[in-house]
Amino acid sequence: MKLITTPFTAQTTAAEVLADVDLTGQRIIVTGGASGIGTETVRALAGAGAHVTIATRNPDIADPLVKEFTNTDTAQVDLSDLNSVRAFCGTWRGPVDSIIANAGVMALPTREINAQGWEMQLATNYLGHFALILGLHQALRKAQKPRVVVVSSGAQRLAAFDFADPQFEQRPYDPMTAYAQSKTADVLLAVGISRRWEKFGIAANSCEPGWIHTNLSRHLDQATMQALGAMDSEGNLVSPDYFKTPQQGAATTVLLAASPLVDGITGRHFEDAREAPVVDGGPDITMSGVARWSLDTVAADQLWDYALPFVEKLESN
Repeated sequence: MKLITTPFTAQTTAAEVLADVDLTGQRIIVTGGASGIGTETVRALAGAGAHVTIATRNPDIADPLVKEFTNTDTAQVDLSDLNSVRAFCGTWRGPVDSIIANAGVMALPTREINAQGWEMQLATNYLGHFALILGLHQALRKAQKPRVVVVSSGAQRLAAFDFADPQFEQRPYDPMTAYAQSKTADVLLAVGISRRWEKFGIAANSCEPGWIHTNLSRHLDQATMQALGAMDSEGNLVSPDYFKTPQQGAATTVLLAASPLVDGITGRHFEDAREAPVVDGGPDITMSGVARWSLDTVAADQLWDYALPFVEKLESN
């Protein structure tokens, strides 16, 4: 099957992707839209005319965006707390044209768990988004061409989802392995949505923004940052050639959320504004591609079945 390409490149910005796209009348939710690439995602979508709801733990941080664009609003959502997610979904009225699962945490130095007993990176990056998207299923179905975009990471090439011990209850907790597993889960989430909801006209794809200096990397130590070429010996941030700006990092997200170039495309993984090739995952990580295990349909179904009871139990209380 031929990979999907577009006229855009790794250097294209989100605003350039949507330069000729009119999103007037569309309603889009961006989780984590108050900082990093989320901010540039909101800025590009709102600039193209969409009404954007910035779903964030701290809505006050989004005040500058709301002042910049009158077609934005905020909602308080803590993705690690399923009660918070349920409350947000309960207040939503009308259709939603796109949900962008952008929020995330990375490399928490110690193992933390949420109220459901889930390791915090997996709870925030995957479970909270799973619950939010399920909670807004009917709102998506009310839209004309609904889309879901799950923002993953190149870290998904490092580790498959460990169904034997997903919460690090037996194996030693490792910050980057936990992060990588959560990002593999994000790709599997898009695959699972596509498999179940394509019949309702809902498209779901995942993407990775690339290497970018944002607050997401705040837990990485100096040695790791130096190994990535992102910090010098004196602790100053540097940007290797393969690093992007936040505006460039948001380009693939808005492509999948709103561009007519990918109408009808679902169940795929994108990077640099094009479909990513499938590669073998493992510790010797490549700089591009989606790991075979991240697109595995059996794993996607298994993960869906694993997570669903946690969400359903909350809904029944």
